[in-house]
Amino acid sequence: MRKNKVITTEEILLTLCSSVTQVLSAAGNAQVAYSPMVQKIQKTCLRPDLGCFVLFDGGFSGLVIINFTSEAALEIYRKYMMSMGMPESELAQFHTSDEVGNVMGELMNQIVGDFTNRVRVDLQTSINQSQPKMMAINKQVQILINTQLDQPQARRVTFSTPLHNIFYMELAMDKTEFIQLHDFEKAAHENVDDILANAHQNQQVDTAAEAVDMVDDDFLANLGL
Repeated sequence: MRKNKVITTEEILLTLCSSVTQVLSAAGNAQVAYSPMVQKIQKTCLRPDLGCFVLFDGGFSGLVIINFTSEAALEIYRKYMMSMGMPESELAQFHTSDEVGNVMGELMNQIVGDFTNRVRVDLQTSINQSQPKMMAINKQVQILINTQLDQPQARRVTFSTPLHNIFYMELAMDKTEFIQLHDFEKAAHENVDDILANAHQNQQVDTAAEAVDMVDDDFLANLGL
């Protein structure tokens, strides 16, 4: 009797980790690696120095958060911009710069976009993502999904850069399993380089605030920041 293949939260998390490393690699940040160990956590939070979150829903609902230290954010931002030919002398010097926030938000958008494409191909279901919310913060802010989850699960994975800077990704979603009933032919995954190229054709990175919905003053005020 054929044994059905089962995809769990951990496999979905691994797919998301692969999207992070492949998008960053295509954006001039090769050799970003993630820990082979994953943490089970009770809540998801934005943490200093630069936090970004994206909601998704559809076949299943969830929340993705990436928290960058200032050093990790600047390293990724600088390598990305220099890979596109921008002189080092013209780069922002501080993680609080709007340009850094815009670029990191755009990368977050491409990471989750790659993830949703992989979900569509591998799990044969569809999820939709919100626009990223990116902010520089100096204290922890808890983020909750505005959807009732029957069995919420949360995981945290540690990433490291070639310069040994650290950032963290958190995933919250309902406990779910995908059970493959029979074999099927998978479509090709969308090329990460094409995803980034299409993003640049639609807009310049320094005006990415239109695509990356930066949190406005009222939202920050409500959070007490």
